[in-house]
Amino acid sequence: MEYKRGSLSNEELIHLYESILWPRMIEEKMLVLLRQGKISKWFSGIGQEAIAVGATLAMDPTEWIMPLHRNLGVFTSRKMPLTDLFKQWQGDRSSYSKARERSFHFGSKAHHVCGMISHLGPQLAIADGVALAYQQRGQLKASMAFTGDGGTSEGDFHEALNVAAVWDLPVIFIIENNGYGLSTPTNEQYKCDHLVDRAKGYGMEGIRIDGNNILEVYQTVKGVRDYCINQQKPYLIECDTFRMRGHEEASGVKYVPKHLMETWSLKDPIKNYEQFLVQENVLTEMQVAGIRNRFKDQMEADIRKAMEPETFEPSIADELVDVFAPIPANTIPNFNLVETTQKTNKRFIEAISDALRQSMEKYPEMIIMGQDIAEYGGAFKITEGFVDQFGKQRIRNTPICESAIVGAALGLSLEGMKSVVEMQFADFVTVAFNQIVNNLAKMHYRWGQNADVVVRMPTGGGVGAGPFHSQSNEAWFTHVPGLKVVYPSNPTDAKGLLIAALAEPNPVLYFEHKALYRSIEEEIPDAMYQIEIGKAHIVKEGTDATIITYGMGVLWAKAYQQAHSDQSIYILDLRTLSPLDYTAIELAVKTTGKLMLLHEDNLTGGIGGEISAWVAEHFFEYLDAPIMRCASLDTPIPFNKTLEKQYMANDRLEEMMQKLLSF
Repeated sequence: MEYKRGSLSNEELIHLYESILWPRMIEEKMLVLLRQGKISKWFSGIGQEAIAVGATLAMDPTEWIMPLHRNLGVFTSRKMPLTDLFKQWQGDRSSYSKARERSFHFGSKAHHVCGMISHLGPQLAIADGVALAYQQRGQLKASMAFTGDGGTSEGDFHEALNVAAVWDLPVIFIIENNGYGLSTPTNEQYKCDHLVDRAKGYGMEGIRIDGNNILEVYQTVKGVRDYCINQQKPYLIECDTFRMRGHEEASGVKYVPKHLMETWSLKDPIKNYEQFLVQENVLTEMQVAGIRNRFKDQMEADIRKAMEPETFEPSIADELVDVFAPIPANTIPNFNLVETTQKTNKRFIEAISDALRQSMEKYPEMIIMGQDIAEYGGAFKITEGFVDQFGKQRIRNTPICESAIVGAALGLSLEGMKSVVEMQFADFVTVAFNQIVNNLAKMHYRWGQNADVVVRMPTGGGVGAGPFHSQSNEAWFTHVPGLKVVYPSNPTDAKGLLIAALAEPNPVLYFEHKALYRSIEEEIPDAMYQIEIGKAHIVKEGTDATIITYGMGVLWAKAYQQAHSDQSIYILDLRTLSPLDYTAIELAVKTTGKLMLLHEDNLTGGIGGEISAWVAEHFFEYLDAPIMRCASLDTPIPFNKTLEKQYMANDRLEEMMQKLLSF
């Protein structure tokens, strides 16, 4: 192994040695504690330390890094105390994740480290968003994300690199190629000679280096960082390395040929660098022993301190409150404070556009991202004219890569910036499902980081668009803690709820029915206002029966009432599906004793089933009839207009209401 010190001083060389030795000694101790049953699991990075340490030390401490579970050197090089790290691995309540996460599945804003999720690929796009924030502010910074050779097969790898290249973002992507994805060798993972060859396909520069050479890693990353900042472009680095332990300790290394273990043991990044320093008279054998003894004493003391008994009483209230970030005091008035001001007749689509425009003016750093949203104005023309007012840096056309764009939005949130992601159709959200349900939703609960992202979801049928442009998928997300789900039914609510969503520090999925865009209108305040998320609205009071609904269902319920003037129907518009307004639901049920749950979504698994179960559990004695659900058929939504009409819940509302009222 050839080491080139370049202009590095002896002090810098020693600092690199101490920085790479510290995580190795911690790891060796953790393996002992694992065998003693004092920690539950360990993903070893022994043999790979030079990459995490060298790359981290080459970055500015205020630049975000997205590491993986074998990158202990990132955390130690960012000066996270071992006592705190050990508490994290122990699952202590005082840990970074408050005992909610394991090993390296956590982050720390103070250290500019964003921890991974088990799906490996999603952290790459977060680095895109962070770099975009730096770029928007004119900061001379770069972000960095790690992936393994196996992770390069994921779609998230392609999407993140493509977005970084197309948008010219200062991101450093590091591939740790250790030869195996768990037990699957690289010859079964990809066919190109080297993974760095893929850089050319994205139009970015790349380099392949010896990942076990701490000086090569450090000096390469420093140079690449300068390139990314000066050229405002991304860069791909492939680091050849090997892990000397199993994927995790339980898996062992029996699948690795013996000659490979022997070959790579000779390339140990610590032993070789230590020998180099001694040969160069930078350190003596005595000094090396002194550093190791000092580290051993420090480690033993830190672990003793971290292992001091810690007990706590679990609290359901504490767990629930941390699912969402606290909402700061808001300067935006509520609807009832502005409803007497000047109003203008607006269609549903214009109300949404108003909310976006006024929020873009209120939050100068807010960015809107989506396919065809810039000059074209979006598939439904909601952002038409926005480019002229706000410029292409804030109204950003995206490649067709929904996952990367949601990930980038999360990266912007790490840097305190708001963003809106427009799904061209709600149906396409499936491509970004992982980012939404595993990254956005869980981020605050896991380590206290807010995800200030609104995802706009043009949804719904009745327009003859078939099964991939018309489905109602809002119920998928009401099952996921950490997401707020909003679904307005009229222009007033459309504007106020979207403004409230954009003021939120939490991820909001904002559903807007396509068939309502240009079909309904009403006078709404010109001024900026918000409608509180989580509060239902009584559309009409009544005594004979209650319809609880939302979105297009509100129009169906109102049409039914108009057609049956002899009946007195209580209509409750949920407006927010998560969190539900249980107080309003309780009142609606107790008022009439007969309940119809109406929604365009399919019957099975729809939000109506959840409300029905809750009502039956808590207010059974107030019911004068069985709870009924009127929903769309349990089929994909068809294209043919006749079939689509039959599919829709409204086709059965008349019959079911008569049945309900007959009890």
